[in-house]
Amino acid sequence: MNTHLIALQLMAAQGLLGAFDTLYHHELTEALPQRATARTELGIHATRAIIYSLLFIGLSAWQWHGIWVLVLILVFGVEIVLTLWDFVIEDQTRLLPATERVTHTVLAINGGAFITLLALNVPAWLQEPTELVWQTHGMLSAFLAVCGIGVGISGMRDGFAALRLRQLEIKERQAPMMHFSDKAEQVLVTGATGFIGQLLVKALLADGQQVTILSRKPKQAAWKFDGKVRVIGAMQELPANHHIDVIINLAGARVLGWRWSEARKTELRKSRTGLTNTLVDWISKAETKPRLLLSASAIGYYGVQALGDDTELSENAPPQAIFMSQLCQEWEAANQAASVYGVKVAKMRLGLVLGHQGALGMMLLPIKMGLGGALGSGRQWQSWIHVQDVLRGIAHIWQHAGSITHDETYNFTAPETVTQKQFSTIAACVLHRPSFFPTPGLPVRLLLGEQASLLLDGQRVIPKHLQEQGFVFNFPKLEKALADLV
Repeated sequence: MNTHLIALQLMAAQGLLGAFDTLYHHELTEALPQRATARTELGIHATRAIIYSLLFIGLSAWQWHGIWVLVLILVFGVEIVLTLWDFVIEDQTRLLPATERVTHTVLAINGGAFITLLALNVPAWLQEPTELVWQTHGMLSAFLAVCGIGVGISGMRDGFAALRLRQLEIKERQAPMMHFSDKAEQVLVTGATGFIGQLLVKALLADGQQVTILSRKPKQAAWKFDGKVRVIGAMQELPANHHIDVIINLAGARVLGWRWSEARKTELRKSRTGLTNTLVDWISKAETKPRLLLSASAIGYYGVQALGDDTELSENAPPQAIFMSQLCQEWEAANQAASVYGVKVAKMRLGLVLGHQGALGMMLLPIKMGLGGALGSGRQWQSWIHVQDVLRGIAHIWQHAGSITHDETYNFTAPETVTQKQFSTIAACVLHRPSFFPTPGLPVRLLLGEQASLLLDGQRVIPKHLQEQGFVFNFPKLEKALADLV
């Protein structure tokens, strides 16, 4: 077996490892295309992917002779420089999980091996006339060509994502700064590394607030905010004499996902009520009590609304005896316990939060592909809110905390409620796509079980309390909100 063939086999292994790294780490666990700090890294990935695409396709069925060898050496040289730059940028912008570090190490070793084996052919190839010599290797050549096409598509996605993040960066700089308090206060945030939490912490820092965050992964959290926040891994790390003015409790495991088995329900409760109990326990021992606790909840508190029932649900609407409602009730009760110690508690029942992260991307994917349409009956109500109005709503409550006598509840939903079919139609219009492809509800219920109610049943929830206090939404209409985001 000649060294050239072994090199191509190692290239094939590189393609498989690269696909795993891209899909599992960059897309799934790290979600780089949605991470503002990953813009430079995505740009490097895009350039490297285009180079690898040319190499996979170019080496799959050709030998590079004569002057073409020098071109090949130059391309590999550029790729090595980009790889080293990528390592530097990654270390500056994020803390890589162990699996990604191991994968990158294996990729580097494997890449070095196939480059070395190809280099062994360089002296002989330089002696040949300048030409690309056709030489196929059956299925191996076909696989390498497929790898080339795949990595090229991945590179285009990363390139477009980098451009989009650049536009978002410009847009954020132009946006008016949010104002939470007339003075710098000490703020404790849980769930700070989540979709809403990241944006909230950035807004708090920009407003001059002093932020402490509670995170299960302190190193990653500190890295995410460039060391500008204090990070604790448990409330026990915060001494009783540490002064906290405001707590914003956003922590909670993702609800939509695996089926709601008993173990999953226990996990959801623990991530909400369990963590909140540790907050309240710390408050009970604190020498100076926080003056305000803003606690997240969800409009799942109201349960489900029967199809055809157009009743508008305000903050005094009753809950129901189903899991999603009970989970919210228990979560709110755990937060409410802080009022025993003189802390004012504001409960925020969030609707579907629309932003560049979160659920919107997956919701819009079938619409972008021209497969949008009603989910189930399409008649279920969908109460939503733009993420910027969530942050502004938090600032609004903070500024009006003096009027809270004991505890208050706020629905965080836009004034305009739409049915699921209307949502798909409006989104398709904004994206200039058709919306005619229905998704039957039965397969969704079979797949998700009890959890399917989150998608197939709904609630028509209105922000009565916020509007009574004079809060003005920047995005009261769905069409305007989606146009801003897409």
